[in-house]
Amino acid sequence: MGVKMKKPEILAPAGNLEKLKIAIRYGADAVYIGGQDYGLRSRAGNFDFDQMQEGIAFAHDRDAKVYVAANMVTHEGDSKGSGEFFRTLRDIGIDAVIVSDPALIAICMSEAPGLPVHLSTQSSATNYKTLEFWKKEGLERVVLAREVNMEEIREIRRKTDVEIEAFIHGAMCISYSGRCVLSNHMSNRDANRGGCAQSCRWKYDLFDMDDVATKHSLIKEGDDPFSMSAVDLAMIRHIPDIVSTGIDSLKIEGRMKSIHYVSTVVNVYRKAIDTYCSDPENYTFDPAWEEELWKTAQRELASGFYYHIPTENEQIFAKPRKIPQYTFAAQVIDYDPSTKMATLQQRNNFGVGEAVEFYGPGLIHHKQVIEAIWDENGNAIDRAPNAMMIVKVKVDHPVDPYYLMRKKR
Repeated sequence: MGVKMKKPEILAPAGNLEKLKIAIRYGADAVYIGGQDYGLRSRAGNFDFDQMQEGIAFAHDRDAKVYVAANMVTHEGDSKGSGEFFRTLRDIGIDAVIVSDPALIAICMSEAPGLPVHLSTQSSATNYKTLEFWKKEGLERVVLAREVNMEEIREIRRKTDVEIEAFIHGAMCISYSGRCVLSNHMSNRDANRGGCAQSCRWKYDLFDMDDVATKHSLIKEGDDPFSMSAVDLAMIRHIPDIVSTGIDSLKIEGRMKSIHYVSTVVNVYRKAIDTYCSDPENYTFDPAWEEELWKTAQRELASGFYYHIPTENEQIFAKPRKIPQYTFAAQVIDYDPSTKMATLQQRNNFGVGEAVEFYGPGLIHHKQVIEAIWDENGNAIDRAPNAMMIVKVKVDHPVDPYYLMRKKR
């Protein structure tokens, strides 16, 4: 009989209330959200205080936690009102705030005592003495910089009892964590105050310039334009390594991503981590887990800085070797077992004759072909073309509310 491992928290992104509920239903132990101010995702859905209270109630009823990212770098005047903001978060029951700016940390500590503070990855913590410094300042947890490798995590864990959180999946910044000003230069949008234009992901031409007036493109006809973009982080192949470090929280990036992304990624890591922690000695990696991630991946996948300094192989510079095969098509809102009829809310156009896949928590999924569709009035239709329309389809296997349906591209 294997020895059970300490099971780390799975921390999922939640750009809005719907994503929060989906993340927790699909296995997240905690979610991180943004408020209306002080965060780095100004274009995410974000939460007002009423939505936060609904999300907190939903999470706490299911033994999950809610953290608020307030991780902007403040300039003069940016911190105005933050004391009241933090007090409100504390009073409505937020479990912790994720902060990077020492000014906001100090304000939170003095104005909202009792509200736990986690240090954001934006602060680039890369060694145990840094964690010990923040422990003395009253912080419970530090989100490590993405540049920390596996051996460094083990060393940090040995030398401090501060809670450690690290990213295991999602987009990687081409710059050092929390230090990019490319967006500021290219579009006058401050990346460290929530306005990143993701200039590194733009497509560029490259020129050999003989002089100021003469330039020759180095990109040949048919070649892809140049990009500074990094591929995505994915640690699904390395669950034993990352869990055995004793890390406290494993973080998934993506507050701007869809419920298709959130549900799929949380589902996969939940399964892998539970499988490993229940019996480490007999654990084996299942390639189907990675294939599941590819159904929602947008870029190549790599292990970031965990095992080596990323090279050109971890940069997007040519056509992708894999293309996402599925599009999120609908969410199940009801199921009648007597008729085997599922009621769906449409999210992308789908029609009769298309191959689809239903999936739910626990990596339950099955494939079938849509043989017929009925609208809300019981009329047979060939397609479900309108966003959020309610339709019925007959399913080959039982489904539950909040199962999702993909269709093949």
